[in-house]
Amino acid sequence: MNVTEASAMGGKSILIVDDTPDNLDILKGVLGPHFGVKIAINGRVALKIASSSHPPDLILLDVMMPDMDGYEVCRLLKANEATRDIPVVFVTAKSEVDDETYGFSLGAEDYIAKPISPPIVLARVRTHLALNDQRKLLEDQVQFRTAQLMVRNLELEETRIEVICQLGRAAEYRDDCTGAHIQRMSRSSKLLGLRAGLTEREADMLMYAAMMHDIGKIGIPDRILLKPGALTAEEFETIKMHPEIGAFIIGEQASDILRMARDICLSHHEKWDGSGYPRGLRGEDIPLSGRIVAIADVFDALISKRPYKDPWQVDTALDMIARQAGAHFDPDLVPLFVAMKPELTALMDQVSCATSATRMVR
Repeated sequence: MNVTEASAMGGKSILIVDDTPDNLDILKGVLGPHFGVKIAINGRVALKIASSSHPPDLILLDVMMPDMDGYEVCRLLKANEATRDIPVVFVTAKSEVDDETYGFSLGAEDYIAKPISPPIVLARVRTHLALNDQRKLLEDQVQFRTAQLMVRNLELEETRIEVICQLGRAAEYRDDCTGAHIQRMSRSSKLLGLRAGLTEREADMLMYAAMMHDIGKIGIPDRILLKPGALTAEEFETIKMHPEIGAFIIGEQASDILRMARDICLSHHEKWDGSGYPRGLRGEDIPLSGRIVAIADVFDALISKRPYKDPWQVDTALDMIARQAGAHFDPDLVPLFVAMKPELTALMDQVSCATSATRMVR
C-alpha cells in the first residue's frame, strides 16, 4: 500500500515520505510509539495526504526520490495556502551546505542526516511540533486581539458618530425643533456626494460631517438667529461669524469625520465666484465637501418654513439652484443635484413622516 496509518498518540500525526521501504520501517519504528504515522512512497501521494481533510502535523521528507524529488514536493507544499504552514523536515543523505541552504530557501524547517539517529529524530520532531504549536497559539492570540480591537474601534466610531449627530441636532434645535432640516440636508449631501464620485464610505462620512455644518450657531444670540424680520448689516455680520465659531468648537482633530466637519463649517457659505464668507474662497479652492453641502443646505433652507419666510416649492427651489450655477454654486455639481429631484422629493416625505412620529412621541 502507498499509505498506512498508525493510531495517534497525543493527537499528533507525522507524514513520512520516502521511496525506500527500509527507511520507512525505521522511521515508523522510531515515531510510531509516540505519534500517529502516515506513510507515502512518493511526492504525489504526499501532496494528496497533506491536502486532505486530516493533514499531518509535520512532514519528514526524503530529498532523493524518482519522478518528483523532495525539493519540488516542499516547494509545492509551501506554495499551497492549505499546506504551507505544515512544518517540513528533510531526512536525507544530501547534507552539503548548499543542499541545506536550498532546502531552507524553499521553506523547510530543518535537516536530519541519514543514517538517522533515533533519539535525534524523536527530539527534532518533538521540538518542531512544539514550535508549531506555539506559532499557532500566537496566531490565534493575534487574531483574537485584532478582532477585539476591531470591535472596540467600531464601538468608538459609532460613539463618535452619535456625538456628532447629537451636536448637530443641538445647534439645529434652536430654530428647528424637529431636526428635519439637518436630516434632509445631510442625506441629500450624501446622495450628491455619490453622484459626484465619492465612495460609499466617503459619502457616509460626508453625511455625518454635514450634520455639524451650523454648530457655530450655538454662539449666535437668539435675538438675531430667531429674528422674524430682515437682519441689519450689523446683525448679518454677527451671523457671518458662525462658520469660524463652528470650526473653533470642533478644533483640530485626528478623526477624518471631524476634520471634514471642520472644513464644512468653514466653507459651506463660500461661493463659487468668491463672494461668500468667511474667507472669500473661489472655485475649487473651496473644499468639495463644502461645495456639496452649500447646495444641499441652501436647497433645504428654501423648502423649509422659517420665522421670516414660507417654504418654497421643490421646482421653484431647484430653479433657483440652477440659476446660481457658476455664481453661488459649483457649476459641475448643480446639474447632478437638479437631476436628484425624485430622490429629494422622496426624502422630504420620509423625513416628514419620521418627524411627525417624533412629535407624537413627545
